[in-house]
Amino acid sequence: MPSIDAVALLKGASLRVTRPRVAVLTMVSDNPHADTDTIATVVRRELGSVSTQAVYDVLRALTEAGLVRRIEPAGSPARFETRVGDNHHHLVCRNCGAIADVNCAVGEAPCLHTEDPHGFVLDEAEVTFWGICPDCLSRAE
Repeated sequence: MPSIDAVALLKGASLRVTRPRVAVLTMVSDNPHADTDTIATVVRRELGSVSTQAVYDVLRALTEAGLVRRIEPAGSPARFETRVGDNHHHLVCRNCGAIADVNCAVGEAPCLHTEDPHGFVLDEAEVTFWGICPDCLSRAE
């Protein structure tokens, strides 16, 4: 059973309900931080023939509608998640690339304050914490 009601979310965002949109949204919800190739592979397994461009188009529509968040850790392809609407950050493993969510360090956006914002009006801070995940640490021992 899917973890979300993709049809209701799509309708709530005034998006047309299509099989690719439902499949992509469900896959991203069930597999946070997946990249486009992984999403496309899983969606093809479920639906059959779906082009990579169609998956990109669906991800763009879902991101623009605020149903999906796109993150791009340095040196990594874009990743997608359905945890939206908060200012959480990410932990990234330097060895295997695993990504985990971490709540905002302070709790409200922006969670970082700069001495000189150079005239910018800040509304969000994006933080990526880098390190080694527990799996990689245990393999190194």
